[in-house]
Amino acid sequence: MADRSVLFVSSVQKELAEERKAVRDFVHGNSLLSLFFEVFLFEDLPAVGRKPDEIYLDEVDRCSVYVGIFGNQYGNEQGLSPTEREFDLATEKCKYRIIFVKGADDTARHPKMKNFIIKASSNVTRRRFADTSDLTTQLYDALVKYLDDSGKLRHLPFDETECPGASLEDISAEKIAWFLPKAREERKFSLRDGSQKDSVLEHLNLLSGSHPKYPAILLFGKNPQKFLPQAKIKCLHFHGITIEKPVPSYQTYTGTVFEQADHAVDFVMSKLNRSVAQRDKGPISETAYEIPKPAINEAVINALAHRDYSSPASVQVMVFVDRIEVWNPGCLPADLTPQRLREEHPSLPRNPRLADSLYLVHYIEEAGTGTLDMIDFCRKADLPEPDFEQRGTQFVVTLWRDWLTDAIMADLGINTRQKIAIKMVKDTGRVNSTDYSKLAKISRQTAFRDLTDLLSKGILEKQGVTGKGTYYTLRKGLRKVTYDSEPGKG
Repeated sequence: MADRSVLFVSSVQKELAEERKAVRDFVHGNSLLSLFFEVFLFEDLPAVGRKPDEIYLDEVDRCSVYVGIFGNQYGNEQGLSPTEREFDLATEKCKYRIIFVKGADDTARHPKMKNFIIKASSNVTRRRFADTSDLTTQLYDALVKYLDDSGKLRHLPFDETECPGASLEDISAEKIAWFLPKAREERKFSLRDGSQKDSVLEHLNLLSGSHPKYPAILLFGKNPQKFLPQAKIKCLHFHGITIEKPVPSYQTYTGTVFEQADHAVDFVMSKLNRSVAQRDKGPISETAYEIPKPAINEAVINALAHRDYSSPASVQVMVFVDRIEVWNPGCLPADLTPQRLREEHPSLPRNPRLADSLYLVHYIEEAGTGTLDMIDFCRKADLPEPDFEQRGTQFVVTLWRDWLTDAIMADLGINTRQKIAIKMVKDTGRVNSTDYSKLAKISRQTAFRDLTDLLSKGILEKQGVTGKGTYYTLRKGLRKVTYDSEPGKG
C-alpha cells in the first residue's frame, strides 16, 4: 500500500458523484492498476477539523496522477473553482494529468467550464466519454500508457531499456566512425578506429543482449525518429518579443542528438547580431556574437541530454528580439531547484547513458557545471544572467540579448545624458540619481527626471524603498508596450 501512487480525482462532486465512484472502484478492483495506484476521493475521508480546500491542495501536491472529470457545472461562481485550482496546482507541480469531458454537446456547459476546458486542453489531451463504462475503458488505456512511459512497467529507466524493434542494422557505421576518433581526441576513449558497431555499443553500455538500447538509437541511429518520433528539436525565430503567427522562420531538425544540437545552435547563431574585429594581426578576423556561442551550446545540448523522452513534446528553441528561450520537456530532479542551478550542485542527469556519450565527445561536461558556465559566459559578455524556470511540465532556460541597441535607443528618443545613465547601470549593475547627477554634471532634479523617463520607457526597473534607498537596474528584456519589432524593421 505504501508504495502505490496516489491518483487524485478532481471534479464537481455532486454532478459527477457516479463517475467519481466508478473510477475509484474500477482502479481498486483492477488486478494491474491496483498494484500501482490508490485513489483519493474527498468523500471517502473521515470528518476532520481542516478546511476542504486545504485537504484538496495537499492531496494534489502528494499525488502522482491528476484525473480531471469535467461536466456541465463549474462549481464556483465567484473566482476559480476548486477543480480549476487543483488543475493549476497539478500543472505547477508537474503532475501527470488526464482530462475527461462528459458528453459531446457543449451547449449546456457553464461558460466558465467551457473556458476551463479550453485552457486545460491547451496543456493536456482531453478525452470525451459517454458513460461510466466508456470512462473506465479510456482511463485504463491512459493509466497503462502512464505506467509504460514512466518506466513502472519496464522496471528500468529509459536509457537502460532496449529499443523495441531495433537491431544493429538500425545503427549507422558512419556515425560510429565519426564518434571514435573524436572521443579518443577529447577524452582518450580506448577503442580504436574501425571497431565494430557491437563492440562500441557494448563498451558504452548501450546494448541489451544484442539489441540497442534507446540511447544507442538517439546517438548513432540511421533514423532515430523511426523509433522516437518526439526526439526532435524545433527552432523558431520571431521579430518581436511574443509568439505570434505567421512565424517568420521555423525549422524542425531530426537525426541524432549530435546532429540536432549542431543544427539548432547554427540556427540560433544565424539570427544573432555579430561584429568582426579589425585585422590588426594576421589575415583572419574573429567574429563576435552578441551572445557567446558556448552559452547557446550549453542551453541547447543540456535540453537534448536531460529532456524527458517519454514526453510527446519536442525540445523547442525560440529566438526573440530580446532573448533566446530553450524549452525542455520534463522537470528538474527532486534534489534540484532553479535557484540551486545558480550554485555549485551535483550532476544529476536524467539520461546518464546518453550523457556519458555526449561527454566523451565534449558536447557536455559531467560535473554539473553547465548552468554555472552559462552564467559565467553571459557575465563576461556584459549580458544579464540567464533565467532558469519550471513552467508546468517544461523546463525553460532564457538567455538575454543586449536588446538596448543604438537603433532602439534612437527609436525611444534616448538623449545623450541618459546614455551615460545606461552605461553606468551596465557597468555597475545599478544607478541612482545622486551618482548619475555627479557623473553627468547635472542637477539632482534633472537626474531624477531622466531616470523617471527611462523607467517609463521600460529601460530601467525601480528597486529598493522610496527615498535615499531607491536605485534602478536594467530591465532584462523589452516590454511589449515599448518596442515590438526588430531594429530597423519597426
